[in-house]
Amino acid sequence: MFKTIAPCLFSFDIEWVPDPLSAEILYGAPREGPAAAEESMKRLWQEAGATEKQPQPYLKTVLCRIVSISGIFREASGGVVSLKLVTLPVNVNDKEKIKERSILQTLLKAIGSRKPQLVGYNSHNADVPIIVQRSIVNGLFGEGMGERPDKPWEGIDYFSQNSDFNVDLAPILGRYSQTPKLNEIACLCGIPGKVDTDGGDVSGLWLRGDLQSIVNYNEFDAVTTHLLWARVAHFGGLLGDVAYEREQTLVRELIDSEIAKGKSHFEHYLDEWDRLQSITSTR
Repeated sequence: MFKTIAPCLFSFDIEWVPDPLSAEILYGAPREGPAAAEESMKRLWQEAGATEKQPQPYLKTVLCRIVSISGIFREASGGVVSLKLVTLPVNVNDKEKIKERSILQTLLKAIGSRKPQLVGYNSHNADVPIIVQRSIVNGLFGEGMGERPDKPWEGIDYFSQNSDFNVDLAPILGRYSQTPKLNEIACLCGIPGKVDTDGGDVSGLWLRGDLQSIVNYNEFDAVTTHLLWARVAHFGGLLGDVAYEREQTLVRELIDSEIAKGKSHFEHYLDEWDRLQSITSTR
């Protein structure tokens, strides 16, 4: 269980796909041709031990390319809490902004300048490592994210298992075979889990050029992660009853504001939230 809530907090989620360039560099997979990217992905899965039952085994994150990052920035000052949804790329039609290098540069600068408390689901094992690995692959400066204090209590440390600056909800909620999937624990709490899409669909969406659907899915998971964080913080006594209810209200207000900006996919998220709340409230 984490012990503190920092004034600046970032509940986030990352989407990635097998990197065709990794397949070319390591295994000589084809670069050109209409099916080159798909064949390159298949080669990576094959090298990872693909079978008929499991054609898309989990790949080492270093072999994957980040295509979207989304999260809720939570800032608290003078007793006032504000939430902001941040998604990269901002524009899926901007050829420069959708590049992995651009996505990572923007993220690293935000982390380096604001030093938020990071909140994720399986972030110790996956999300933070892929940020580091792919930043190094792209030759990027870490903007201070990689700096570590001499002693854990003397500063911000995103790599210590005991640091409150990288809150991974997964090992808090279970270990080994008892670790729930995000979809499982979220839905049982009355929080939307996988809405419309799940992680297994992301590679196919990317191959079809449907980055917008990936971004939409990524935003859903980011909001879900934040709502689950609030519930865990409430259980741990870091958010009282009133503060917890207020946090949920703030998330709903945030979603309403995103819908007003044109993000109509969030309407489905709200519908699912209301449906699950109506079921779980009967306990």
